[in-house]
Amino acid sequence: MAARRLRGCSGGGWRVLTLAMAAVATAIVAVLRLVLSAPLPITSLSDSSLSPVPGAVPNVSLALGLAPRPISSDPPLNFAFATPVASPPPPVLVHLPSGDVNSGSAYSVVKVDSSDQKPRLVEPKEPVQLLTKDRELIYAKREIGRAPLVSDDPELYAPLFRNLSVFKRSYELMEKILKVYIYQEGTRPIFHQPDLKGIYASEGWFMKLMEVNKHYAVKDPRKAHLFYLPYGSRQLELALYVPDSHRMKPLSLFLKNYVNMIAAKYPFWNRTKGSDHFLVACHDWGPYTTKEHNELWKNTIKALCNADVSEDVFIRGKDVSLPETNIRNPRRPLRDIGGNPVSQRSILAFFAGNMHGRVRPVLLKYWGGKDEDMKIYGPLPNRVAKKMSYAQHMKSSKFCICPMGFEVNSPRIVEAIYYECVPVIIADHFVPPFDEVLDWSAFSVIVAENDIPNLKDILLGIPLRKYISMQTNVKRLQKHFMWHARPVKYDLFHMILHSIWFNRLNQIEAPPVDV
Repeated sequence: MAARRLRGCSGGGWRVLTLAMAAVATAIVAVLRLVLSAPLPITSLSDSSLSPVPGAVPNVSLALGLAPRPISSDPPLNFAFATPVASPPPPVLVHLPSGDVNSGSAYSVVKVDSSDQKPRLVEPKEPVQLLTKDRELIYAKREIGRAPLVSDDPELYAPLFRNLSVFKRSYELMEKILKVYIYQEGTRPIFHQPDLKGIYASEGWFMKLMEVNKHYAVKDPRKAHLFYLPYGSRQLELALYVPDSHRMKPLSLFLKNYVNMIAAKYPFWNRTKGSDHFLVACHDWGPYTTKEHNELWKNTIKALCNADVSEDVFIRGKDVSLPETNIRNPRRPLRDIGGNPVSQRSILAFFAGNMHGRVRPVLLKYWGGKDEDMKIYGPLPNRVAKKMSYAQHMKSSKFCICPMGFEVNSPRIVEAIYYECVPVIIADHFVPPFDEVLDWSAFSVIVAENDIPNLKDILLGIPLRKYISMQTNVKRLQKHFMWHARPVKYDLFHMILHSIWFNRLNQIEAPPVDV
């Protein structure tokens, strides 16, 4: 019937009907284009329809109270996607490097027709879209910037933190979002062989716990926000350093070749020039062995025990100060933790150790055997150790002196925390562990090297009420510096991982509008 009516229409009726149908079709096409070209919401945490476009993320500071720390002078690289089309069959999006894959240059988008699979380049014109994993980090960064106020928390003690609200929200987002890919390349003993004992044990414990972790570690690198270089700086020294040669270059060249190998094998390093990769190294030489590879040295997030800002390697706000934990028994890493109450701490200050570096000889010169309140020694004499062990001295002292040795770091800082003794840090260029989130003024005393002659007056000048508060804070801080065979929330493993995550966010730029 409808067909017969149409056949009976006059010429004018046909024109009216044709114009009406054309208007409807135009409106439908406009709506489809609007929907298909709209940006993905920032809250989307998965995207199976789009492949990531490699490129570099600009380096700017996260607005979380940290100073900007640019890690590259290169201009930001654009991300681009080909415009989706509405008519079937849809194109397959492939992303190929424009130029040398090892140069870290911007990537172009390719359309591949699903019928013949022949690619053709589409030159990126405007930065219209970020890849999914970067959008997740930008989402986290923005959420941290508007973290809800937290003044009291049953699991976290506010006075320990620079900003408890920021830390708590950042930690929550890390638990929900962060995924880490661990490179499987590299042979033992340098790679994948954690050393769990001694003063360099922090790097081994982190490696051990990270490699068996099922929450954060992923087997598909395309799902990762961060990439872990799983080597041990202590194992590197044992395997490659020639004793008494005073040559670290073979170690540096070994790491340079390793990074070049993974950069050639995978696209991930070149995409950000290494800024989303991280390493964990506790050996004193850890910073220096990165210098032969410019991007490893300047861009990679380095968790280092030797966190010395004067050596042009450690960058505050990007790199992480790694606590140096001296583990004597890997089966019982928390053995002997605890100390005497304040009323039973009769020693004002204690130090015993080898005389190396620039600070310790000065400390011994002014205070060694000079004052009954100041128990300052070189190596602890046998006659003294027979009456009171090293650990007992720390458990019975109000303040434990933690001077730098050859390098700025010292395992005494964590030992003091374990023994509930307020640490006194003497190392002018040292960044204390987790400085980006912890308020070290709440539980430690930082003394300038030039003030060693005034050390006793400085310590006696701290009011008793303030000292009691600091010592209480040290006890509450312990949970954040403990290793567990099975990691628990807010412990040392998670604090290290959080600072790496937090400082990665500090290096990326959030666009002015949602992408």
